[in-house]
Amino acid sequence: MKTMMVMGVGLSLLLATCVWAADKPAAEEGFVSLFNGKNLDDWKVGANAKTFSVQDGMIVVHGRTAHLFYEGDVGHHSFKNFILKAEVMTFPRANSGIYFHTKFQQAGFPDYGIECQVDNSHSDPIRTGSLYGIKNIISRIPGGQPGSKIPVKDNAWYTQEISCVDGHIVVHLDGKKVLEYQVPDSSQQHGFPHSKQIWLPRGTFALQGHDPGSKIYFKNIRVKILPD
Repeated sequence: MKTMMVMGVGLSLLLATCVWAADKPAAEEGFVSLFNGKNLDDWKVGANAKTFSVQDGMIVVHGRTAHLFYEGDVGHHSFKNFILKAEVMTFPRANSGIYFHTKFQQAGFPDYGIECQVDNSHSDPIRTGSLYGIKNIISRIPGGQPGSKIPVKDNAWYTQEISCVDGHIVVHLDGKKVLEYQVPDSSQQHGFPHSKQIWLPRGTFALQGHDPGSKIYFKNIRVKILPD
């Protein structure tokens, strides 16, 4: 009986370990986490800071227009060439974005950097994966659904991946390439013909809170710094 009890305890511990391992994100070689899953240490937000909160290991974005900038030690929060990955969940009619090559701004929509759009069903038809105002993925499907142009949808976790090497940008959604673009003169600060954004040769990342009607979750935000 004692032996059976010991075996039972051992089996329970093994099962618990397997469950924990299944819940823990798999390690990816060369990637470093930018979000500790507990609080917004290493991140900075100006106006409307209550738009961002942390719940159950996620950054919850829900509130007035605001932007959360990475200001931590990884890469001295100044990135040129990189692969950025984040797990994202959007709710219906949500609008958000992931900025890169940007810098902290107290209020308003960032003037610097490029926004990689997060929008599966908002009234704005520029969809997830777009480089907003620079190279857009457009969907005008009735009801705001993404249609066949993007492989992700609301109410489900997906992976958004942005790589940038000397201004050559590639966006993947759940491992599927949806966009590719080359920034002209990537070593110089400049604007874009059809966008208000200003390109910086290097910069940090930011998450967007677009409007009070938008709700988005982010988790497992990590970066792989590539050689300059």
